[in-house]
Amino acid sequence: MKFATIAADGQELYGIIRDEGFVALSPDFPHWPDLRAVIAAGGLHDLAKAAMGRAVTHSDFTYLPPVPNPGKIICVGVNFPDRNAEYKDGSAAPKYMSLFPRFASSFVGHGQPLIRPPENHTLDYEGEMAVVIGKGGRRIRAEDAYDHIAGLSVCNEGTIRDWVRHAKFNVTQGKNWDRSGAIGPWMVPFTHPAQIDAARITTRVNGEVRQDDALANMIFSVREEIAYISTFTTLNPGDIIVTGTPTGAGARFDPPRYLKPGDVVEVEVTGVGTLVNGVEDEA
Repeated sequence: MKFATIAADGQELYGIIRDEGFVALSPDFPHWPDLRAVIAAGGLHDLAKAAMGRAVTHSDFTYLPPVPNPGKIICVGVNFPDRNAEYKDGSAAPKYMSLFPRFASSFVGHGQPLIRPPENHTLDYEGEMAVVIGKGGRRIRAEDAYDHIAGLSVCNEGTIRDWVRHAKFNVTQGKNWDRSGAIGPWMVPFTHPAQIDAARITTRVNGEVRQDDALANMIFSVREEIAYISTFTTLNPGDIIVTGTPTGAGARFDPPRYLKPGDVVEVEVTGVGTLVNGVEDEA
């Protein structure tokens, strides 16, 4: 089942994606205004049940991020061994994970362009898995972490590289340019550990593979991420954790290979889907 949020005919709707198109379910559940509310109420099963036998309602629509209004988006940085080595600072694997926030306004949906701003042209890609929290909690134990996941999506954690270097200890500016990243196309329910433990991330730019690695190789696992993050902040239904990107981002080439208008970036996570976005300059 692929749960999605779309825009069509001036409306924002949620429902499911089929090969033939989109099945709107939100009109049947007016008490749940968005997928975040559905997740908070434990209503994904009700949506799946309502979708049985339903005909496609829309074939012409625009994808939005599956959870368009998460309370928190927390990203994990430098979470693959080769990524740590890319920094060439001689440091060992970190004891604690690097974290930073992203704002919902920094993401677009599948099929929408990533925007390169006029102030700086170092727009880069980072393919990642996005984990959507289903059951909230504080101080969640790592062994219980998977019980708190509602679903999985795909993220291109687009970054303006020069702007992450504007301060000593903070990357927030370079990570939050409006419409610089993407999440989607949809969210698939999390039902089995193998959906994470056996998953692989592959990023292609104009068809060329730039990133390719298994989530099993991450320095900090998704279980550890949920446990660590929930130690200092309560995780709520609909919150998103972006779990880390493999080596191969454009900044690490010599010379760097930043995104430019006309490029097409595909991020594929096995068992979840493929997120595709073009690149345009800000109008």
